[in-house]
Amino acid sequence: MSQDTRTPEAVGGRRGTDARPRKRRKTGRIVLLTLLVLVLAGGGALYWAYSSLDGNIKGVDIDKALGDDRPERLPTSGQNLLVLGSDSRAGDNGDLVGGAVGGGRADTTLVVHVPEGRTEAVAVSIPRDTLVTRPECARADGTTTPSAQRVMFNSIYAQYGPTCVVKTVEAMSGVRLDHFLEIDFAGFKDLVDTIGGVTVDVKQPIDDKHSGLHLEAGPQKLDGTQSLAFVRTRHGVGDGSDLGRITLQQQFLTSLLTEVKKQDLLGSPAKSYKIADSATKALTTDSELASLSALSEFGRSLNGVDPQNMETIMLPVAYDKKDPNRVVPAEPNASQLWKAIREDAEIPESAKKSPATGG
Repeated sequence: MSQDTRTPEAVGGRRGTDARPRKRRKTGRIVLLTLLVLVLAGGGALYWAYSSLDGNIKGVDIDKALGDDRPERLPTSGQNLLVLGSDSRAGDNGDLVGGAVGGGRADTTLVVHVPEGRTEAVAVSIPRDTLVTRPECARADGTTTPSAQRVMFNSIYAQYGPTCVVKTVEAMSGVRLDHFLEIDFAGFKDLVDTIGGVTVDVKQPIDDKHSGLHLEAGPQKLDGTQSLAFVRTRHGVGDGSDLGRITLQQQFLTSLLTEVKKQDLLGSPAKSYKIADSATKALTTDSELASLSALSEFGRSLNGVDPQNMETIMLPVAYDKKDPNRVVPAEPNASQLWKAIREDAEIPESAKKSPATGG
């Protein structure tokens, strides 16, 4: 489920400038987590109805898989959460707009930092084309693969799964990740249809033969299938780069959260249950959060986070000197950013600037 914005230029070697207003960056793709809080943390009279949804949530024992060789936890009560918006088109998902593609991909990766006090949050998006050093990781069959340099970040999830993504992010940042949460974009289809559609303001006409999405400019109400195509499309917006898709994902998820709030869905037990059922079926978490009670408790602990105090920052990157279609973390900006998160400190403005976007 999205990230910083550059007019229609890609992290794939196409330069541009950041023309996105600061206010719109602040609501970022942290809405992935916020939406789940709204849906699952209703509490009170509704909570009993959600207890039967426990079986929908898939859990991954990250702590057991990674062992003790990890960064230290925050020195405060702050929390760090890795949020993956995955796009698996295998199986039934292949029947949806966009066609079948084997395996899964992490199209959105966010390190969500909630400082001590939990009244604000920052989400650091890691561009999928970033070249990183992948540490030694376990394969599905139990064997291990040695560490490798200059690996495209997006390939790690597809080849080795979420545990290796957690290990890679911790290695590159020095940030201890307290929790992991993954949402499959395909899960939004039933969610959107249950809500009755989501209205998005299409900035320019979209005509994407690859996804089958054709939209005129202006406000458009999308059903579930159209919403999937909207968050997947890249060929029909901007210069066809991944950046355009990132922008649309952020826009769609913000619109989805707005629709949830507008309908006051928690006031309708039957509808809330349907939405919670759709959301939990698309959800994978670390083992500590893999139940409705744990997830709801964690969600309620974040109720004090005001969306106006949320900020999305793209990991500062620069174009790779050997391959202009890839980017690498820009120094010292990236190190400053991770250091602030490790220390639960205010993030300096210099750590928010990305050379690949002209600042």
